[in-house]
Amino acid sequence: MSFVFAPPAPVAVPVAGSQDVFPVRRVYCVGRNYAAHAREMGFDPDREPPFFFCKPADAVVPVADGHTLELPYPPETANLHYEIELVAAIGKGGANIAVGDALQYVWGYAVGLDMTRRDLQMKMREAGRPWELGKAFDQSAPIGPLHPAEAVRNINQAAIWLQVNGADKQRSDIGKLIWSVAETIAYLSKYFRLEAGDLIYTGTPEGVGPVVRGDKMTGGVDGLGTLNVQMV
Repeated sequence: MSFVFAPPAPVAVPVAGSQDVFPVRRVYCVGRNYAAHAREMGFDPDREPPFFFCKPADAVVPVADGHTLELPYPPETANLHYEIELVAAIGKGGANIAVGDALQYVWGYAVGLDMTRRDLQMKMREAGRPWELGKAFDQSAPIGPLHPAEAVRNINQAAIWLQVNGADKQRSDIGKLIWSVAETIAYLSKYFRLEAGDLIYTGTPEGVGPVVRGDKMTGGVDGLGTLNVQMV
């Protein structure tokens, strides 16, 4: 047996302070997981069960420490939004994971951006259709280096923030997640068997908004460094 064409190389996220890389299998994203963001999007922030959408693995764009990603403005949108997020990387497989065991499945954490063609997302939402056009486009998931979980301290109280051209746009802390990282993993694992290589974008705080060509985004989570992205 032979491939009819050479398969693409796997997407791999660098590991901070190491030559190792983390191969990406799937990308899960949690919607409206901060109460204030749910309100700004016009929804009741009561603690309803979490919901998820996916991005393809090749939407992930790794950005090395100290580098700035030049991100092309995507086609077919006039309202591209940033969403800064904590990303949890899964290091071993499991299904129906208990909340108390869930963090044992986390290999590491990173800072990520869930870039969103908001106009297309809203159009699809209003029509009752899937969000792929708004969420799953090329290069829609920039991510900084992964930090091994054992090297990360107090992630559940860490600050999360994003600036555009030096001005604060998003600022909150991980403790304000409606569904914690452990709860998110446990809930998701009831519907999908999680495997090593899965990334979970855990949701964005309030303050989402548009960027245009020339804008520079700088975002971070305390203890995980910063992610720098320049729109071109």
